[in-house]
Amino acid sequence: MMIDRLTISKRFLIYTIGLTMAMSSLALAGDSQIESKWTEVDAGKVHYLQAGPKKGLPILLLHGGRFQAETWRKTGTLKVLSAEGFYVVAIDLPGFGQTPRSKTKPGTWLGKLIDVLHLDRPIVVSPSMSGRFSLPFVVEHSDRLRGFVAVAPVGIKRHEKSLAHIKIPLLAIWGEHDKVIPLSHADLLLKHVPHSRKIVVPQAGHALYMDDATTFHKALIRFFKPLEKS
Repeated sequence: MMIDRLTISKRFLIYTIGLTMAMSSLALAGDSQIESKWTEVDAGKVHYLQAGPKKGLPILLLHGGRFQAETWRKTGTLKVLSAEGFYVVAIDLPGFGQTPRSKTKPGTWLGKLIDVLHLDRPIVVSPSMSGRFSLPFVVEHSDRLRGFVAVAPVGIKRHEKSLAHIKIPLLAIWGEHDKVIPLSHADLLLKHVPHSRKIVVPQAGHALYMDDATTFHKALIRFFKPLEKS
């Protein structure tokens, strides 16, 4: 039996619509596992997103100056990492997203946040501006962390004399075309931090997790997996 071109076109259109709806449903199903939560640090409200099993390796995602916790939903990072069995928490830092400003010093604030969230030696992922929070904390309290991912954070040169105090595994990950934080700052981390390594993402800029989320996620997972047993 002959089937005319119009019939084939209609069937193809129905198939395409169905496939698109199915993919959208899967995406929404993944997002439904991401919870919006609140806590307090020094009597100030803090908003965050969480995903994954609470018994999993804890991952604390900070963010850059133009971003917020929601960014990690948009890049798929919360979904990808939680699917790997990690317990992932993405924070709205003070003055960003839904978290109001705080008078507490950034490094001190981060330590208190880790306490109130009951995170047992998390791995901190710190891009760009969030180096104001992570670096003062990690150079003084690296024993409270399992690992540190420096995603072209600010403040490396400011803390250069203290970088050798970081005794935990460190991943420095930079975009090849980062024009904000020079790649030479990553080399400072490798020079002073004993258990460190560097990854440069080709063709990516400062916000490399936006430019190439797939490569970024693969690098994180490779770094995280061996630390599950530590």
